[in-house]
Amino acid sequence: MNKKPIYLDNSSATRMDERVLEAMKPYLFDTYAVASSEFGYTMGIQSRKALQKARKTLAAIISAQPKEFIFTAGGTESSNIAIKGLVNNSNLKNKNHLITTGIEDFPVLNTMKSLGEKGYKVTFLNVDKNGLINLKELEEAITDSTLLVSIQHANQEIGTVQDIKQIGKLCKSKGVLFHSDATHSFTRLPLDINEFNIDLLTISSHTIHGPKGVGGLFLREKTPLTKWVDGGYQEFNKRAGIENIPGAVGFARAAELVTPEENSRLINLRDLLIEKVLTEIPETTLNGHRTKRLPQNANLTFHQVEGESITLHMDMRGFSLSTGSACFSNSLEASHVILGIGGDHERAHGSVRFSLSRYNTREDIDLVVKEIKDVVEKLREISPLTKKKTEV
Repeated sequence: MNKKPIYLDNSSATRMDERVLEAMKPYLFDTYAVASSEFGYTMGIQSRKALQKARKTLAAIISAQPKEFIFTAGGTESSNIAIKGLVNNSNLKNKNHLITTGIEDFPVLNTMKSLGEKGYKVTFLNVDKNGLINLKELEEAITDSTLLVSIQHANQEIGTVQDIKQIGKLCKSKGVLFHSDATHSFTRLPLDINEFNIDLLTISSHTIHGPKGVGGLFLREKTPLTKWVDGGYQEFNKRAGIENIPGAVGFARAAELVTPEENSRLINLRDLLIEKVLTEIPETTLNGHRTKRLPQNANLTFHQVEGESITLHMDMRGFSLSTGSACFSNSLEASHVILGIGGDHERAHGSVRFSLSRYNTREDIDLVVKEIKDVVEKLREISPLTKKKTEV
């Protein structure tokens, strides 16, 4: 077993940076009041100022105005508010067509499926072998009844980065609203809502060493979004509920701490990992685009073995990895993303995602490749898929 546990599932959750916790502490123990108006008591006013400062910081990173940024409980809520808030607007009832892809993360994918069951027409675009959409197919899918196009900036599983600048340009030319889930790309890739013509954008804190349970939704001014959870008038009357001020402060601090140098280092570690695995372990396939991918993501299929077996054996050796296969997704289905890029069930079940963070090192890469090579070799020796291939 590896002496020091090595965590490589940072697309699921990241370790909070100590500097983020220090920024949050005053709003947990000293200034803990709800955010009150300028006519309220001192502690409430201080809380509101902290909330406004955090909002301004996060909005500036994506070139938005603070009044266009709503704090939420995370990426799932942000995407639900974006999509359901639009379809619930009474002024848009003649627009009953939605467009997305078949490889979206579950907050968008399952929201779209749910709306489809309620009578909305939903188009799920296909993607190519690398996970990229065809812009011409998107253009042909847009009709006079299309309300929204929702296409992620980067895929949560295989890391492929869509050309959202061109997607946004197309949507604007067609007069269609554009939402993008940037949960995994926020601060990792350039993201300018004006340059990319984005109307609604989902981001989250848990992937950038911030606290869990806090996210954000960019909502371009005058976008006709209807509040769909009743309650108070917080967040410009778009999202009811007491604001999570420590979370908002932590989210903003986490975003400030991500640097271009850090992202460049992650790219180098990512490429090293991919190269070593493909070189040292035969019959291995890289999933997703080779270069148009998140700095922190490497997704590989180890043929003739199942991903959950690999992750369980690696866990016993002190490594935390994830797989899109059934056991880990609480589903009887293989990864919808790998199937979506044309992979068969064997490829989908054998996929493993490595996602890196600022706390990973070159030594981590060397160790994980060494151990996973040994695990794969041992599992292939007893795999019925290996025997089947030998017989053929």
